[in-house]
Amino acid sequence: MKRLCQSEVVKTVKEILSTRREFLSVSLALPAFFLLDGSSSLERLAAAPGLEPTPACGNDDVTPAQTAGPFYKPSSPERQSLLEPGIRGTRIVLQGRVRSTRCTAIPRALVDFWHADAGGEYDNIGYRLRGHQFADRDGRYRLETIVPGLYPGRTRHFHVRVQPPNRPVLTTQLYFEGEPANKTDGIFNSKLAIALRDSAGGKAATFDFVVDAG
Repeated sequence: MKRLCQSEVVKTVKEILSTRREFLSVSLALPAFFLLDGSSSLERLAAAPGLEPTPACGNDDVTPAQTAGPFYKPSSPERQSLLEPGIRGTRIVLQGRVRSTRCTAIPRALVDFWHADAGGEYDNIGYRLRGHQFADRDGRYRLETIVPGLYPGRTRHFHVRVQPPNRPVLTTQLYFEGEPANKTDGIFNSKLAIALRDSAGGKAATFDFVVDAG
């Protein structure tokens, strides 16, 4: 069998493979092809021009920004659970990650939530159903609260402010998939809709915030 020189191999790989992901698939399927002179040819070929790494989660856009509305209050208490005695409604656990457009986790990102109670009312005197937390070292957050109620002109939603350390604030809202009032809410954005699933004691949902981390 003819033994290929390294320059011929690189040329062949560039002609056949257009992405690093394809390169890795073929290299695993045909390991003997790359055993050239006992050297680390795989590493050199992977670094060759035209075989740039492909990010695992793609070139995501940042999470869409939305209005804070009239009911935001600064200095909310730091807490992961907004449940208090007397609060009624369907319980929900919302969790996810805060990460950059480059797919890296953002530790200590500030995540501040506020929303209406089950009757569609906001507490504008105290801090019921308001609270902030900081993402952990893996960029993860976890919120325990209730599904917000409806009030005239709006669909169900959470308000959120997300701020990476020493970076601008992203203000946005989260909605609920399949909610009838989504069709008539003028600022509803399907990119911000979360899917509810049943869980022990109520509902659960996930959402990852993607922010510009510089």
